[in-house]
Amino acid sequence: MNIYLVGFMGTGKTSVGCALAKSKKWNFVDLDELISLKQQRSISDIFAKDGEPYFRKVEKKTLQEVSTQKHFVVSCGGGIVLDKENIKLMKQTGKIICLSASAKEIFKRVSGNSNRPLLAGNDPLKRIELLLKMRAPYYLQADNFIDTTGLSIKQVTHKISRLITKEK
Repeated sequence: MNIYLVGFMGTGKTSVGCALAKSKKWNFVDLDELISLKQQRSISDIFAKDGEPYFRKVEKKTLQEVSTQKHFVVSCGGGIVLDKENIKLMKQTGKIICLSASAKEIFKRVSGNSNRPLLAGNDPLKRIELLLKMRAPYYLQADNFIDTTGLSIKQVTHKISRLITKEK
């Protein structure tokens, strides 16, 4: 079994994923970092030069490769849930936990980070709110949900550990 952390950017997937993997003595992988390594360029560069459809294709292939492993905590990109085949694969090979946060909290966490291609433009908060609404039905397909607003990494990790233990 693997644990797939999904949710919008800035909800804590990578930070929580690292801490969770360490506490469970599992492996951790950030899908975006793996894609960046394999492509030998940043996610922003992939989006700028090849577009989102190309990125989603590479993301899907990378998820397929990672899903063959066991005992991995996988931090997924915010849009991975847009492809129903990705959801199906994650459910077959593990549990999907959706991390969420309020739009204002997300804005606070990601503002000043220029490596967020989907937030390029003149009103990133409005863009966050719009994308959250658009992706909400996709995120609802997760097995469990945790709102990370106002919580520490340790608190979120503890909540996930309790959820996983409860379901065994």
